Amino acid sequence: MGSILSKEPENIIVRMPNWIGDLVMATPVLSDVRRAFPRARITAMARSPVGELLREDAEIDELFCFSKATGFGRRRDKRSIIEKLRKGNYDLGILLTHSFSSAWWFWQGKVQQRLGYDCNGRGLLLTCRVPLPHRIDQQHLVVTYKMLLGPLGIALSDTPPRLFLLDRELELAFALLQQHGVTAKSRIVGIHPGATYGSAKCWLPERFKEVSRRLLEDPDVIVVYFGDPATAPLVKNICLGLPSRVVNLAGLTSLRELAALIRLCHVLLTNDSGPMHIADALGTPVVALFGSTSEIMTGPYRTAGTVIHKHVFCSPCHQRTCPTDFRCMKEIGADEVLEEIRSVIHGRASRLHIL
Repeated sequence: MGSILSKEPENIIVRMPNWIGDLVMATPVLSDVRRAFPRARITAMARSPVGELLREDAEIDELFCFSKATGFGRRRDKRSIIEKLRKGNYDLGILLTHSFSSAWWFWQGKVQQRLGYDCNGRGLLLTCRVPLPHRIDQQHLVVTYKMLLGPLGIALSDTPPRLFLLDRELELAFALLQQHGVTAKSRIVGIHPGATYGSAKCWLPERFKEVSRRLLEDPDVIVVYFGDPATAPLVKNICLGLPSRVVNLAGLTSLRELAALIRLCHVLLTNDSGPMHIADALGTPVVALFGSTSEIMTGPYRTAGTVIHKHVFCSPCHQRTCPTDFRCMKEIGADEVLEEIRSVIHGRASRLHIL
């Protein structure tokens, strides 16, 4: 496989995606670039707070986090980002985002070789323009990210998404769960009922509640709810009236704390969401509920767990809110979700399957 590079790069910057799930799905790129250029210095550039997931990443030398600027601070923050890029003296920049602005920053920051997909009118800002895959909707996003490395002479790999956690982070997460009654023999079922993209991706709240209540028929099960501050009211309503073995941590954890807690779960019940990909990257089995989106593109990339997707005539629609009767999620019953969770807990679901 040929390469656009005349010499091996010494200083590489990788612009990571902005969303939690997308960033996790892009982590194989960091591994593949490290493997291809073991002597290079690699910087991962990511928006805060999502970039914190890469804080202990063993494949990078530096984490460059920045905040999304708003209002009067926007121009100042943009100048600061461009100045940092210039000081970095990067000879190769890899853009895993599709935005015009990210390519403009690399161009303004004097990144010598700028590799990215040719979209959103940014082609002139790139030194290597790669056409978007012809059937991009028929392949996993992990594959789409990896395909961008072709011009560097890096073959398509089978590297899975991964995240790095410290032992101390796991110890603190378990100590937190112990405060809520978790013991060494507890079976921890994590539940994440929200999704950042929109309500069309979310299963019905009352069914999350029903599944929780029935899981607690097993005295060793403890249910732990997760969510960000925006979904905290939703989680609070779901947990209302449930027994004390339901722990509500929505809005109370950092991203790294969330990742450590998910790592300790025996299974995570979730919509198509960032925490689903965190679980997948950490090897925690998932029961993932899909409706408006496609598991072909954004399903769990590894093999543990289950995807339930009814594939009604209008799905996947990729809408933020359902324009019709929400049948894609309504057709997913509490009984089958409960059955799949119990199967994972008892070790009978060892590889990904689609229902």
